Amino acid sequence: MDVKQLIYFTEVAKQQSFTKAATILHVTQPTLSKVVKQLENELKTILIDRSQRISVLTDAGEVVYEHALKIIQMVDEVHLVLDDLENLKKGQIKIGMPPLIGILFFPEIMLAFQKKYPDITITLDEIGANIVKERVFNGQLDGGFVMLPAHEEDFDLLPFTTETVQLIVHKEHPLAQRKSVTMHDLKEEKMLLFSDDFTLHDRILAECQHAGFEANIAFISSQWDFISQMVEHNLGIALFPQSIAKKANTQLINIIDVTPVIPWEISFITKKGRYKSHAMLKFLQFISNHYSTTASTL
Repeated sequence: MDVKQLIYFTEVAKQQSFTKAATILHVTQPTLSKVVKQLENELKTILIDRSQRISVLTDAGEVVYEHALKIIQMVDEVHLVLDDLENLKKGQIKIGMPPLIGILFFPEIMLAFQKKYPDITITLDEIGANIVKERVFNGQLDGGFVMLPAHEEDFDLLPFTTETVQLIVHKEHPLAQRKSVTMHDLKEEKMLLFSDDFTLHDRILAECQHAGFEANIAFISSQWDFISQMVEHNLGIALFPQSIAKKANTQLINIIDVTPVIPWEISFITKKGRYKSHAMLKFLQFISNHYSTTASTL
């Protein structure tokens, strides 16, 4: 058994497809199938059920998958430690960030951080917060910015900024002249939501349920500007973090407070117990010193 076999096997498990996994790993499907079969032969058990349309793990496969992730993470950490020993002033960081946070904060963060640490390279994975959490936990990312909640038993949290969620409506909408609304006021409204890989998607649905109704979802998108344009055409309402709401076209859109307040809390997460490289520690220190208490005023 070698690490390559485990990497190939875990990718098939994540994608539930040999074809998709082969594309991501940049190998041919026959090569990937051969490597996984070799692993099964060495372990003398079937790890993946190939009889279905998608490739699913057997009971033995589930056990091997959990241990394989830990082994791969340990090997990655060995490489990180050795890289740190070779050159403490250089390094690479892989972080995840939802597009909403990226639009608001990432350019200024990068400008200031690279000015101070020009030899540290940051690779950005721009994805929804729910996927950021999953990839940080699995070791695919060193850390990431997410909207809370995040399981504190799994992650170390560095608070970044807190805002409130606001309602945006067309100026001709019946609620347009209100200074504030409750979630119950939105019971009959057509809602334009972010896609379900955004934590805000889940939070809004939960707030609707808490107010005693199921959200009437008219449209879902991962692009805030597209959702805003839909509101401009009076095709529905949307709930945005305050900084994003301010970017809306106020010639056509009114911004309204929501009560009780729905917080939009952003933290930078890293996996508990995982080795942090020299570069990663510098980034955490930088965020803590320069942004964790001032980001909301940027």
